[in-house]
Amino acid sequence: MDPSYPESLREEVERYLAEMRFSEEPITAGLEEAMRYSLLAGGKRIRPVLALATARAIGMERHEVMPLAGAIELIHTYSLIHDDLPAMDDDALRRGQPTCHVKFGEGVAILAGDGLYAEAFRHLLTQQRSAPERVLAAAAELAAATGVNGMVGGQYADVSPSTPTGPPALRRLHELKTGRLIGASVLCVLLLGGIADGPETMPFRRFAAELGVLFQIVDDILDVTGTDDALGKPRGSDERHGKRTYVSEFGIDRARELAADSRRMALDALAEAAGRSRDTGELEGITDFIYTRTS
Repeated sequence: MDPSYPESLREEVERYLAEMRFSEEPITAGLEEAMRYSLLAGGKRIRPVLALATARAIGMERHEVMPLAGAIELIHTYSLIHDDLPAMDDDALRRGQPTCHVKFGEGVAILAGDGLYAEAFRHLLTQQRSAPERVLAAAAELAAATGVNGMVGGQYADVSPSTPTGPPALRRLHELKTGRLIGASVLCVLLLGGIADGPETMPFRRFAAELGVLFQIVDDILDVTGTDDALGKPRGSDERHGKRTYVSEFGIDRARELAADSRRMALDALAEAAGRSRDTGELEGITDFIYTRTS
């Protein structure tokens, strides 16, 4: 792992996820097995780590937002399971191991994703020990970020032939598909901390928006330049499926320039947030890791 990445936070997330259980009925034990198979397959855990780092930036303890962080990773895992399905990206490998539908069958994989999404909100609403109105506000933000006007809407735009062409539409597609959940990893923590909309939140909002764009641009670049071993899946998946990416739209060199621009704007936003006596060091490290990552 890159030295700029807060590895200790990732390890905390891994331990927390490993303790999560879902099935209370013997008849559904196989469904839980499929859910945990994908959930515990590893990965960088960028979204929950981002939530923990945001907590530190606003003066909260990490354990205060861990249920939220866990819920976010459940939702991210659900999205990966469904992305891999034959009707979507039809990928056979994820993080170096067979995808959920290859391992357990397509029907079970669909249900595993459905289960993870539902259990994410059950976990958040029952385990997050914050003021009830703050938990509800965070849950509403998370639902919005993952619904029709967020991640799922972006996934639809990604597969729909009616999605407009051109750079603005491409950016908007990925702001929804990738950026909204990454943004929620920051904004939901602010809501749990009682920080409502206003001047104090604006630097964090700009940071979250640019970080989501940066993540997607780098992801598109790695799909062309990465190796199968590093990515944990065959590279070139986007090209095989005819998807519009930052590389297909702008070319590899310009995509790299756009990534550098997004990194700079994200760090500029953090500098403004730090000017309000916030400790944004871990968030800066995550930004640099996303920019320089190789998988």
